[in-house]
Amino acid sequence: MTNLTQKKCKACESGVAPLKKEELPPYLSQIENWEATDKEISKIFEFKNFKEALEFVNKVGEIAEEQGHHPDIFLHSYKKVKISLSTHAIDGLSENDFIVAAKIDET
Repeated sequence: MTNLTQKKCKACESGVAPLKKEELPPYLSQIENWEATDKEISKIFEFKNFKEALEFVNKVGEIAEEQGHHPDIFLHSYKKVKISLSTHAIDGLSENDFIVAAKIDET
């Protein structure tokens, strides 16, 4: 499998099947500490303060715009950021979710 950070998200339309549970391990092996369910992956990032957390949110926003694939972002407890990724068009996970997660891990 090609390194996910080297890939770019592709448009995903309804009718495409989401990844199956048994297809996830090769993708999960390329991202650190993300939790997976059948429909999403998520990770909580913790920072020193609100300013650092907000800077991270903005970096994630730039990645999302570059990739055309947008996560749910929840800034809470003033310095924690939860990122959740899912491909809403297929109601599950696609390679795009893992590409964005890998790129977020690089920040």
